[in-house]
Amino acid sequence: MTKTKTPLDLTLYTKSGKPRKRKPKQQRNYFTEDTENAILDYVKSEDQVFRNKIYNENIHNSFYKLAENIIHTFKFYYNDLDNDVEALKHEVITFLLQKLQFYKKDRGKAYSYFGTITKRYLINYNNTIYKKIKKKGSLEEVDEDKTVFVGLMNETVQDDSMYFLKKYLQYVEVNKNRLFSKDIDQKTVNAVIHLFERSENLDVMNKQAFYLYVKDLTGNTAPQITKVIKVLKELYIKLMNQYYLDGDIDV
Repeated sequence: MTKTKTPLDLTLYTKSGKPRKRKPKQQRNYFTEDTENAILDYVKSEDQVFRNKIYNENIHNSFYKLAENIIHTFKFYYNDLDNDVEALKHEVITFLLQKLQFYKKDRGKAYSYFGTITKRYLINYNNTIYKKIKKKGSLEEVDEDKTVFVGLMNETVQDDSMYFLKKYLQYVEVNKNRLFSKDIDQKTVNAVIHLFERSENLDVMNKQAFYLYVKDLTGNTAPQITKVIKVLKELYIKLMNQYYLDGDIDV
């Protein structure tokens, strides 16, 4: 007589032997189509009472989660709010509320638009606060892992460092076709040169801000940017050694 196989019981039980209830899956997409529509309704209306109602009911929570995710994802923790991340979230939300009425549908999805301006706001905010921190102590007393200048420029703090930086950028510009054969890499190089030539205080630009700027300029991914930055760092050290030995760089 063939025995009938009993189906495997996959039910999870508590210590008391009762079936364990599964937690309902949380909705990950906090910026839904309803949020997008609510923002469009907010912009179209001139009734402040209606605007307040639709913001509180359909928009505020999405802005809160957007601010929270971007702050933690990109580690925007430099602030003058005693490192109170919750207070920083509300700073961002206040900024977004000020910009809300200016949103237009032709600028793309609201999620992308407000995500982009949130990152740019936090970049500027963090850099401003970082400058204040730096004024209170020497470069070594500030978290050097948060600076692109310290990493890329090998902690060089010489009176003629800006002269060397200028020569270094000239060398990269002249030799970029030899150093980087792919167009995608040359786009990153051009963006890096652009940033260093236009920025007066690169020593206060944190790493996340730097990558976001380059990404916005090129559309390249973080791994693609990192690959180019690694070559540029190695080249920097090589040329710095030449500069110390010969007093100049042959461009």
